[in-house]
Amino acid sequence: MRIGEIAALVGVTTRAIRHYHHVGLLPEPQRRPNGYRAYSVRDAVLLARVRRLTELGLSLDEVRDVLADDAGRELADVLEELDADLARQEAAIRERRQRLAALRASPPGEDGPLSPALAALLAKAPETDSPSAALDREHLTLLDSVGVGGAELYAALGPVAADPAVLALYERLDELADAAVDDPRIPPLAAAMVAAVPDGIFDAVPAGGGVAGEGFKEALLAEFTPAQAEVVRRVMEAFVERGRG
Repeated sequence: MRIGEIAALVGVTTRAIRHYHHVGLLPEPQRRPNGYRAYSVRDAVLLARVRRLTELGLSLDEVRDVLADDAGRELADVLEELDADLARQEAAIRERRQRLAALRASPPGEDGPLSPALAALLAKAPETDSPSAALDREHLTLLDSVGVGGAELYAALGPVAADPAVLALYERLDELADAAVDDPRIPPLAAAMVAAVPDGIFDAVPAGGGVAGEGFKEALLAEFTPAQAEVVRRVMEAFVERGRG
């Protein structure tokens, strides 16, 4: 292959290829009698590897270190890894397109974009004017948008979302809007909320995804009144303990 052909095949510019040659990242191939570089399939694989690593945010020095580790690997192994990388890209693109399709299909003013799995979960919840339920929906949407959640977790939450008793819990939380932080209704409500979530939910929480971080926790609590925030704080602490069990 000539430089223009390998550039088109891999999806980079000929200028980038020449730069990789200049910095020693991509070895210069042998030249034909007419002076043109002759690139092989292995050169294309190496160039594709460079492109993928730079797309992932690695510097050229970091890419050079990775390629040094690849030096003794069989071509078939490198091709298999590149194919797996492409499969992950395809899956990510499909996910984004599904979210875009859901956004385009949503009536104006609705929350979005939502993953299809979260949209299906929210569709199971009964209609309500509860401010607490609306806040919970917003929190789920935010977590979904940053990748904390997933289809398995949303499927596990389905029975909880559809349970009328859960709506009653939201309404009890609404009633604490003007209450004091030592209101006697707080402990039993927190306990009821914890009991409403089955233990199996924690089996569906993605690894590392059970806690969104202290910053998110503080921002979430700040959206509630003091008494409501105390209920939510107790529930979150109980969930953390159950997740460790």
